Amino acid sequence: MLRIAAVLALGLAAGAVSAQETEVTLTRLDCGTGFNDARRFSDTFAYTDAKKPFTFSCYVIKHGGDYMVWDTGYTPGSNPNAAKVSLGDQLKQLKINPDQVKFVGISHFHADHTGQLDTVPNATLLIGQKEWDAITAPKPMQGANVKGFTHWISGGGKVEPQAADKDVFGDGTVMVLRTPGHTPGHQSLLVRLKDKGPVILVGDAVHFHENYESNGVPGFNYDRAETLASMERIKQIEKNLKATVIIQHDPRDINKLPAFPQAAK
Repeated sequence: MLRIAAVLALGLAAGAVSAQETEVTLTRLDCGTGFNDARRFSDTFAYTDAKKPFTFSCYVIKHGGDYMVWDTGYTPGSNPNAAKVSLGDQLKQLKINPDQVKFVGISHFHADHTGQLDTVPNATLLIGQKEWDAITAPKPMQGANVKGFTHWISGGGKVEPQAADKDVFGDGTVMVLRTPGHTPGHQSLLVRLKDKGPVILVGDAVHFHENYESNGVPGFNYDRAETLASMERIKQIEKNLKATVIIQHDPRDINKLPAFPQAAK
């Protein structure tokens, strides 16, 4: 019995080492650029800039031989802010067949984050439970890009609605974080990289630096208290893990990751 226990322990230890040695990379894809009215992003009238640069980012996480896409941007041609090169074409530039993508995680259901979901129809959709409830309700929540989810709503793709955080690959390297407030089931993503260290992709939990630094809450957010609680959670994770926070809509954060097609490791 002791020998069997020792063998099992060695096997578990080897599995843990293997998980830790799995290569994880993070690549930013260009999913559009534009401008927005910063005054919309504070319900206390904190901002005065009527024309603030905005960016729209998508990401690819490589975990060993598996791939995950985080957010998908507008559909090209659907909006002046949309990218000129599609998500699918950018994946192919990385030598990734869209059908290979195992997971597609979305921060929330707005079109600028879900417009190109149909690029990866074989991927399991990781979406907040309340987000999924809102888009599949008899009367979907206003602002939800229901059309973008047609493939999954119809049963054509696998869905895993998340009521809490999710360890995507089971080894702690890629974690979907529950950060509601902007929308009911909003999520952020924590990626632990060997060289760069932990990186947090915030979705729309925060829209730009000033929001993050001064707890600015947009008047159009779903829940003010939840927004503030989620920002505080992100700040505590940043502090405790010494993480790099990437505000996806802020162009000042683009250079925190290598330029496409290079990846952070």
